[in-house]
Amino acid sequence: MSTRIEKFKLNLARVFDDNLHTRQWHNIVDWLIIFMILVSTTEIFLSTFDLDPGLRRILWWIDIITLIFFTIEVTLRIWVAPVANPKYKGWKGRLKYCFTFYGAIDVLSTFPFYLQWIFPIPFTAFKLLRTARVIRTMRIGRYSKSFNLLTNAIKEKRRELIVSMQFLIVITVILSLILFFFEHEEQPDVYKNGFISVIWAFAQYIGDPGQFADTPPVTGIGRVIACIIGLLGIAIVAVPAGILGAGFTEALEKEARKDSLKANTDKLQNAFHRKLDRPTGFQIVNPFRTLTYIQARLGLTTEEIFDAVNNSENPRYRLINTGSTIPRYKRPVDEIAVEMYPVNRPYGICIDRNSPITIVAPSSLVDPATGWFSFYLSLIGDFNYISREEGDRDIYQSVFINNPSDPAPEYEEFASDLKQMVEKHPGGWTITILVASGNLEPELPTHLHFATGGKKGQDDIMVTDETTMVKDQEKYRKFYKETEKVIKERFGLKCDHQRYHSTSNPKLIYRQLNLKDSNHVVLRIEWDKMLWDDNRIALCKTLAEMISKVLDGKELQIDPILKVKDIGYKDYLNNI
Repeated sequence: MSTRIEKFKLNLARVFDDNLHTRQWHNIVDWLIIFMILVSTTEIFLSTFDLDPGLRRILWWIDIITLIFFTIEVTLRIWVAPVANPKYKGWKGRLKYCFTFYGAIDVLSTFPFYLQWIFPIPFTAFKLLRTARVIRTMRIGRYSKSFNLLTNAIKEKRRELIVSMQFLIVITVILSLILFFFEHEEQPDVYKNGFISVIWAFAQYIGDPGQFADTPPVTGIGRVIACIIGLLGIAIVAVPAGILGAGFTEALEKEARKDSLKANTDKLQNAFHRKLDRPTGFQIVNPFRTLTYIQARLGLTTEEIFDAVNNSENPRYRLINTGSTIPRYKRPVDEIAVEMYPVNRPYGICIDRNSPITIVAPSSLVDPATGWFSFYLSLIGDFNYISREEGDRDIYQSVFINNPSDPAPEYEEFASDLKQMVEKHPGGWTITILVASGNLEPELPTHLHFATGGKKGQDDIMVTDETTMVKDQEKYRKFYKETEKVIKERFGLKCDHQRYHSTSNPKLIYRQLNLKDSNHVVLRIEWDKMLWDDNRIALCKTLAEMISKVLDGKELQIDPILKVKDIGYKDYLNNI
């Protein structure tokens, strides 16, 4: 049920993308919203005329119908806001969305009207509510490119506008007070205090429509100041107009650059067409594409590739160095490549498939291919999946080992999602995927390194002390022994249990979260076998098969989506 709801929310988020150039039925919804906004605006305009009761009754029904329509639409927009942007997750995030520009317009032009049916409202407040309906017309701006350009220009130049207005206000106040000191002696009944002179000065800027400042100065200094204020009246229009003009030009340039970036990002996505993995028959996204490949295949320059990577939204891209995955003694050559990854959380990606098995990739951000391998392990086995893909790569703070005094910025939300998935299935299992034998590590005689919480060298599978993170020792022993045997028979690879790596650190996330009713296995895989070997997906499938069979008690059922040709993670995301 939860999967269906998530799919429905994802489709709704795509419907409400405010893009008039998407799928046909998405466009139908967009144009329907625009039509209803125009109908509502027309109804508001016609209601200002003196109409007969019958026609006014029709307008009343139009008002009710449009109100119900917009109520449903705005409520759904708020509901799916976290899907469109992870920063709006939770009730606090949705509240934050309501205070965005268009979010506030949506709320103010819809929900306040229900107050008149709940509380007795004074006539003045009732008129304000009716007037607020006009705000709905502004909602059409989210579909208008020119309106968005104008708002972007104001947003980009708001500091300059504020500074210029502050300067003009301060100068005007100073001049108006000087005006008071000279005019008060000549016209004490007119210029009684400084407030009168300040009001007079500011009234000149708006043409004094209320005629409340029809008190011209009579002294020489007063007239000079009046002339200066007249010049400032020109400046108060000319300066912001010039700033906005420059902002509008910049906005146009940014829009053109944005269009170019989008085109290059779309091109970059085409570099990740799924390819047939012959050992398994699956259609697989490549773990990375080198800059040379992208330049030759897509005709993009290095600068265009870097810009597309830095400005991607979802799926996202990052630059990696493939040389870091090869042991130093093999004299690896540093080569820059692009890695694609999907995102649906501020820290990366979380997929709850309602499985008792959760695949955890805490270091996908910095270790190339770990996220890619873990993603396919979860997809093939139909397991839950959580991966840390986002964050600061210069000062790397792991979410696998947490330091409470200096936690990674993404740790709290990552930990919360992990805890929620694991605690749904008491006695369930997490399989944490890490790498071994990279550029800064020695090459080991074994290829898959299993650990369950003990110290380095503590290779007894049946551990009963307090360091172990596995409660069901019998099942783990069976899993390890059968996996070790199958991996050796099929691939000629060797496994070990805690021979070369320690997992006894008390700051491990599983200990920090106090997940006592579950079992946690850490699996480090030699980078060469995870990323470069032709049997990497076959190895992934075998691990999924063993995890499903031994730990979950189910036979592996392959999702037909693995046979589908497509680009990147496109239709995989429909299942998130």
